Amino acid sequence: MKKILFVCLGNICRSPSAEGVMAYLVNAAGFQEKIKVDSAGTSNFHVGEEADPRSRHHAQKRGIILTSIARQFNPRKDFKEFDYILAMDQKNLRDLKELDSASKYIEKVHLITNFCKSQEYKEVPDPYYTGERGFELVLDILEDACKGLLEKLKRELN
Repeated sequence: MKKILFVCLGNICRSPSAEGVMAYLVNAAGFQEKIKVDSAGTSNFHVGEEADPRSRHHAQKRGIILTSIARQFNPRKDFKEFDYILAMDQKNLRDLKELDSASKYIEKVHLITNFCKSQEYKEVPDPYYTGERGFELVLDILEDACKGLLEKLKRELN
């Protein structure tokens, strides 16, 4: 069993979108019993809220349903529980590394775009203050990255 956690700032746009995309791909590949996904935010700004309606709308157009409820990253629990902790951007990555001050879990923390196969992006841009194209771009990047991540996980599980 592999456990994956996607992390952004508020856990209402990028990380729940990543969770939804990955869950969709995992289910399509028949790996739902071997790979579990979740998402969290480094801040507590939106704890208890559903994903942003724009994120849900654009994901649903692709057949992806976002069901997560925003929560804040819990260093004591999440570093231990998850095999991969995937940050959406450089700031999230720095924040996660700061929460792991002893660098005990550093091998688990990665930038999600490191798994992209067909696109080259340094990070997943925050679409919160953008229009429709921003939300579509986020999903494009996440679909590419999650496909690459799933390939890696399949190799590890076999």
